[in-house]
Amino acid sequence: MFSKSLKTTLAASVLATSGAAPAVADNLGAALVGSIIGGVIVNEAHKNRARKQPVTRKRTYSPARAQNRETQTALNYFGFQAGSPDGVMGRKSRAAVAQYQGHMGFPATGQLTQYERDFLVSSYSRAQIGGPQVIKAMQGPNGVRGLLRTWRDEATGTRSAGAGGYGSYGGLPFEVSEAVDEIAASADPSAEQLLQRSGFMQLADLNGDGKNDYMIDTSVSGSSFWCGASHCSVMVFASTPQGYQRNDFMARGVTTANFSCHQGVCRMSDEPASGTVQAAAPTPAPAPAPGGSVGGTVLASAPQVAAPAPAAGGLAALQLFQQPAPAANTASLTSHCSKVSLLTSSNGGYMTVSNLRDPELALGEQFCLTRSYAINSGEALVAKVQGVSQAQVDSQCDAFGPVVQPYLAKLSSTGSDALVSDLQKFVLQSNMSIEQLSNTAGICLFSGYRRDNMEVALGAALIMVGVGQRPYAELIGHHLAQGFGVAKSPEQAQGWYQAAIAALETGSEPVFAPGQPERLALIKAASAGLTGTIAQPVPASSTAAALPSFSTD
Repeated sequence: MFSKSLKTTLAASVLATSGAAPAVADNLGAALVGSIIGGVIVNEAHKNRARKQPVTRKRTYSPARAQNRETQTALNYFGFQAGSPDGVMGRKSRAAVAQYQGHMGFPATGQLTQYERDFLVSSYSRAQIGGPQVIKAMQGPNGVRGLLRTWRDEATGTRSAGAGGYGSYGGLPFEVSEAVDEIAASADPSAEQLLQRSGFMQLADLNGDGKNDYMIDTSVSGSSFWCGASHCSVMVFASTPQGYQRNDFMARGVTTANFSCHQGVCRMSDEPASGTVQAAAPTPAPAPAPGGSVGGTVLASAPQVAAPAPAAGGLAALQLFQQPAPAANTASLTSHCSKVSLLTSSNGGYMTVSNLRDPELALGEQFCLTRSYAINSGEALVAKVQGVSQAQVDSQCDAFGPVVQPYLAKLSSTGSDALVSDLQKFVLQSNMSIEQLSNTAGICLFSGYRRDNMEVALGAALIMVGVGQRPYAELIGHHLAQGFGVAKSPEQAQGWYQAAIAALETGSEPVFAPGQPERLALIKAASAGLTGTIAQPVPASSTAAALPSFSTD
């Protein structure tokens, strides 16, 4: 009854306000629906006003998420597919972590411990530097993952024959590296210091198989453990298809010329002093390491004939390739550049085309200038590599230099075009990207010049040219013209200077002193003056027009 009277009242109200009698039911329904919709709209308006009130929300970005992205990037690099590095360690990322842990022999929990994560990320950073160890690992059966186990063994002080045939010392074979460790254990110098001592290790192909064989003279170690009253232990390692076989002798004052080998067995062909005793039989080699040796690997060497030993910083390895050229300049390039700087100041500034009096000094000024640019550029690259110490960078670059030793040895006898062709083949076979090789070489230029290690610096400059950055050929021309790290040869320097000049004249961006448009004309004139030819400098105006106006900032 109440419901019926309510409907009647509502209907009367609607009729009174609308002034329309027909379709009472329809108007009643419309009014009811309208009031409901109106109420919803009002309520939503209130809600919207409430939503528009300032709300403080926690940002999704956090240091933890940034660390997760680093972890995912490193996992992907080593072949453990973690998906897009979005910073969220989801199911796919956890599965990748478990794969990484299983590969390394860690418990495969899918959750990284702090050590496991730090090792993974720092290994990724080291791999970005590149170098021969990275190249070798990429060519191995485990690919780039092989680096993880190699660096794990390095960190724990262990080394295994299955590590790809690469020791920790500049790409030396496993058997040779093991002997170096054995000697270092009974001597004050570290293994790295021993390898830098002139005469400690000498290389030659003693069995004619085209691979380097190694001779270690323990008398250089200074340890009485390896020496008797008049002779010291000498170890000769001959290459075989199964690895390197060690032969032990007691002798003093010997070089590789005193030994000859047939396959893995060696004998002393000429006794250097009375009482020298040859070992009755060679010592069997430890478990062979796959991969063999890296041709031309040299860390420290002595001349092949009886002659005064070169200074520790020299490239006596050139004599291993029977080069009759004079010895390389063993003086410090840093010291040389200090002297050049003093002369430049006393002369009132750098030489120019108009006041070119001494071509050698003019090129010396440009050499030291390019050295400074290389150091600054490499230092900037190192700063971008996270989680790697300077000592690790230097260690990688020390291994980088010997890998390109065969190319260094050809500098005094091979034309620039032929050597660049060989370098390009090396680049193609390296299994590294052009960018990674370029970054590696740029960093090692910095490392080599900073430490006055000419082998590393010159090798890095060669790689720069090999990857197509021809303006770096100027550095090689300077080394040959001045005799740092290679025998002095102004004639051989001409081809490298011309390669750099041609690149700049055809539009390559200058990498050294880009704000000095007259440099190209100066190098043309000074390099021609070195060999006594008539210099034909290009006018400054035309030179400036030929150079691109790019900025390297």
